Amino acid sequence: MPQPPPLCRLLSRLHRRPPISQPRRAFVDARVKWIRDRALDHAVEKEKHLQPFHALKDLLLFPSSAASSSPSGPSFPLAFIASRAADLRLPFRPIRFIRLFPSAFIEELPPPTAGAPPRPVIRPTPALLSLHDDERRAFEAARPDAADRLLRLLMLAPRRRLPLCLVDRLRWDLGLPRDYARSLLPDYPDYFQIVPSTTGVGGALDLELVLYRKDLAVSAMERYAMKTGGYKKGMSLAFPLHFSRGFDLEKKVRKWLDEWQKLPYISPYEDASHLVPKSDLAEKWMVAKLHEVLHLFVPKKTEKENLVLLGEHLGLSPGFRKVITHHPGIFYVSNKLKTQTVVLREAYRRDLLVGKHPLMGLRYQYIHLMHKGKETDAKKKHSKSRIGAAHGSIDNGITAEDEEGEEEDDEDEDEEEEEELSAASGVDTEDESDDEHVSQSSTMEQRETTRHGTNRRVMVSN
Repeated sequence: MPQPPPLCRLLSRLHRRPPISQPRRAFVDARVKWIRDRALDHAVEKEKHLQPFHALKDLLLFPSSAASSSPSGPSFPLAFIASRAADLRLPFRPIRFIRLFPSAFIEELPPPTAGAPPRPVIRPTPALLSLHDDERRAFEAARPDAADRLLRLLMLAPRRRLPLCLVDRLRWDLGLPRDYARSLLPDYPDYFQIVPSTTGVGGALDLELVLYRKDLAVSAMERYAMKTGGYKKGMSLAFPLHFSRGFDLEKKVRKWLDEWQKLPYISPYEDASHLVPKSDLAEKWMVAKLHEVLHLFVPKKTEKENLVLLGEHLGLSPGFRKVITHHPGIFYVSNKLKTQTVVLREAYRRDLLVGKHPLMGLRYQYIHLMHKGKETDAKKKHSKSRIGAAHGSIDNGITAEDEEGEEEDDEDEDEEEEEELSAASGVDTEDESDDEHVSQSSTMEQRETTRHGTNRRVMVSN
């Protein structure tokens, strides 16, 4: 049988070649040096104990059969609060936690009845009641915004549904009220429905999207680009970059980053299954996805574990965790508060949010209330209260000296935990270069101030 001419064989081989796809990764993964950003660390650290504080506040002020009412506000038996300590995620003994915030919680010892020993109760202060009322009004005003945030998050999921337990976990970051399943979801039946989970786990529920709104399928990056004009789908968009002081990219990495920024921007709301895995374009889409998720969260930050749990439901490959540390100019990972928190850099100037959601303004007021009055309370630590003596069986006889010592131990544990998290993060660590401008005496003064319960002030040179 005659062979085809050489030219025909060549054309045949060219015809059988697969179509040219996106370029694969041009940058060789390297250990990215992690440099401490003290301002962003402070943005995380100043919210210490805020979530359990807020949970305890909600327990006191949301309707419950366990609460007793009086003209001065609802109250709860201390024993009941102790039984809910795990649900509230209290970091230590309930009575010790309550005593940390004398401007928010009042300890009372009602008179004994029928020969029974007195049962200590906890009630909110007028300041806490007032702030709670402000927050309720803010939730009511932000209902459409909260529904849109939750809708967008479901739109980011390829299956258009998320486990309800995961939504519960993200409730704080999404700015949803504690009772959102009763107070918010029923008012938006065209948006959401609660359905049985497809995981096969008995009793598990999912929150499912009912209506996909194309007008909301526009990312924060795209909205900003549209304001400047001339943007069209598929064009290149460069992410804002903000590095810690002292951070310097190698020349080859800088070159790769410049080229990576010029790649087309694929919306996180678009299907990216056609992208070549581990390609630069696929990585840019994953960054866009994480970037949009953090934009949906009112604090513009969240625990890394939340992103890990959310990632598999957003269609992200298992290696997306490396993407976070691969782009230190977009994301910052803080090791404060015994966990890892991913912060969206562009959303902060030093330790302050650039665009502050109304709920964040209220959370900062809660933080102020938490620290208010601690100086006065510190002067009373050497005197044992009448209530403390009455319910020593509940708090195990904790004295003022014990509480102060335990606070110092807790701070030491925070520092040790931060070192362990830094070592386990898989990146080289280094402090900011401007740390040398903070004198040793200033550092000691900050530590001493922190031990006495006042606001920690982080000094960052200008």
